[in-house]
Amino acid sequence: MDRSRINDILAEGADFFARHGWTPPPFAHWTPDEIRSAQGTLIRDRRLGWDITDYGQGRFDEMGLFLFTLRNGDLSEMGQQGAMLYAEKLMISRRDQLSPMHRHVLKTEDIINRGGATLVLELFTCDAEGQIDRKADVHVTSDGVAMTLPAGGHLKLPVGASVTLTPTTWHAFWGEGGDCLIHEVSTVNDDLTDNIFEMPIGRFSTLTEDVAPTHLLVSDY
Repeated sequence: MDRSRINDILAEGADFFARHGWTPPPFAHWTPDEIRSAQGTLIRDRRLGWDITDYGQGRFDEMGLFLFTLRNGDLSEMGQQGAMLYAEKLMISRRDQLSPMHRHVLKTEDIINRGGATLVLELFTCDAEGQIDRKADVHVTSDGVAMTLPAGGHLKLPVGASVTLTPTTWHAFWGEGGDCLIHEVSTVNDDLTDNIFEMPIGRFSTLTEDVAPTHLLVSDY
C-alpha cells in the first residue's frame, strides 16, 4: 500500500471514530518523531496505536481492516503476579470488506459491535490437527447465551451485541449494509506469533513510501 493511501485511511478512520463518539488516547496524535522517542518506548514495545492492513494482498477495499490498539500486555509476562493479561482494540470493518478466515493460538477475545451496521462473522471449529472442520457444529457464547451454529454458519451481531471467540474458533468477518465500529477485548495480543490464517497471507501490509507518514503504524515499529 502507498503511504499516501495509509494517511487517507487514517484520516477517514479518525472521522468515523469521532462520529460514533469515541476519542482516542493522547498518543494517537503523536508525530512519528514522538513515537520514536524514549517517551514512546512502551507504546512501541506493546505495539499500541494505529494499524492498517490489507493482509499483504493489495486489495484493501475488498480485504482489509482498520485497527487501533489501546492497551496490551506482554506474552512473556503471562503467569507473573501483577502482569497485564489483557488487550483492547477498536477496529473498523468496512461494508463487505473481508477480514479473512483465521484463528489464534492463545488469544480468547470478545468481539463487540459498537456502532454502524451489522457485523457478520463466518465461524468454524477446529479438527484434531487445528485445521478447519467443515462438518462439525460451532459452539460460541454471545452476551452470556450459549449458541450452536452449523459449520460455516453466519452469526450476525447488531449494534451492542458481542461474541466470545476461543483459540479453537476459526472466524472471518465483515460489515453488512455499512461500516462497523468493532471493540475487541481479549487476552494479551501478539500479532507477530498468534495468528493462523486459512490462506497463505501476511498479517501486515507492504508499504511504499511515496509521502511522509502522518502517524506511524504498529508495523513501522
